[in-house]
Amino acid sequence: MRAIFQSKIFAILTILLTLLVIWYAMAVKLNTPWQLGVYERAGTTAWTTSQFINDTLNQKRPVLPSAHQVFSEMYVTIFQKPITSKRSLVYHSWITLSATLLGFAIGTLFGILIAIGITNNKALDRSLMPWVIASQTIPILAIAPMIIVVLNAIGLSGLLPKALISTYLSFFPIVVGMVKGFRSPKNIQLDLMQTYFASPMQIFFKLRWPSALPYLFPSMKIAIAIALVGAIVGELPTGAVAGLGARLLSGSYYGQTVQIWSALFMAAILAASLVMIVGLIEKRVTKNMGLTT
Repeated sequence: MRAIFQSKIFAILTILLTLLVIWYAMAVKLNTPWQLGVYERAGTTAWTTSQFINDTLNQKRPVLPSAHQVFSEMYVTIFQKPITSKRSLVYHSWITLSATLLGFAIGTLFGILIAIGITNNKALDRSLMPWVIASQTIPILAIAPMIIVVLNAIGLSGLLPKALISTYLSFFPIVVGMVKGFRSPKNIQLDLMQTYFASPMQIFFKLRWPSALPYLFPSMKIAIAIALVGAIVGELPTGAVAGLGARLLSGSYYGQTVQIWSALFMAAILAASLVMIVGLIEKRVTKNMGLTT
């Protein structure tokens, strides 16, 4: 029995149960004023506590939807709707995911190339790195509409503008991580390579690149999660009709808080899944390269 209480599963279940209790308590509290107004308008004076709690947790447009409302909405829109339907969360998730993956791929490649330049060129290190850092001080909600408008003006619309917003957010952790990774080899290792008359390309692929891999994958985990945020933000200023951002917009327009929360949970599931996939790739790559025991 003691082993059960000390297990990770028990700790996780305890945290989840605590969060559920807090969630339902807050749902009752936040939805109470509206429910009291409903009873008053209907002239209902004789209601029990259990009836009040049940009605509060099952409102059509609650201030804070209950957990079972959100999960029920997710079940219906994931499993009971055709994936080609615009009411399907799978359909909207794929729209957002496609922009996320494209932006992440461009951002990763772009970030690695910038890191290579910064590592091998002192002028770039002094001139470019401050601009890379400064680029992340601009709020994405301010720059996203400008990117969308400018690209639409030159005939680029659809997937690419959203992907470029994801690229803008995701390349930064790649640059920072890879610069640190490329600079991680010790001087004695570099001196040894030069003793063997290794060329700059050999030093890069034989020493710097393997040394940077332990820094690459953690950076990619951060980047892919941020890329998803960028794709969703890219859908907000465009009045998009598809994607998780579109679900959030339509839910806010029509007061469908259950729809908003289901889209948020779906985005969280997508982010966790993407990070997990990167982690699995990391284990496979590092194992094949002999970087793990």
